[in-house]
Amino acid sequence: MRRARYSWSVENAVGHEIADALGVLLRRTTRAQLHRQLTEGMGEGVDEVTYPVLSALARAGPRSAADLAPDVGIDRSGVTRRASRLEAAGLVRREPDPDDGRAHLLVLTEQGRLAVTELRTRLAAHITASLASWPPGEAEAFARQLRRFTADGPFTR
Repeated sequence: MRRARYSWSVENAVGHEIADALGVLLRRTTRAQLHRQLTEGMGEGVDEVTYPVLSALARAGPRSAADLAPDVGIDRSGVTRRASRLEAAGLVRREPDPDDGRAHLLVLTEQGRLAVTELRTRLAAHITASLASWPPGEAEAFARQLRRFTADGPFTR
């Protein structure tokens, strides 16, 4: 009985440790700081505020502001305001929604896709640099385990 309790408490401790680490990663201030660093010098329209909309469109494909809002973590009107800035910068365009004549879809332009490619390259370089001091093989193992956790863990839909 004592052994089972120890096993549960160790596993529970691991869960708490992971939850604490995720809490840091998911904090709005942490994300905003990273987005600010990544978007520096990207030009008009791309900053820490518009980055999540641009990134979500790249992941999800054309979406209405209402459908994109949950992925971005803001309401529809917030997505619309950010999309307007991206549209003015030539990174997003609006197209009629073929399934709903009253709605429009937000679509990345070619310039928007290029910006996303640059941002993803910057993010990968930033992550790689932060892992440079890890012993050989640990970063690769972490990447595999993180992918497994996101695929099989509590975040799956």
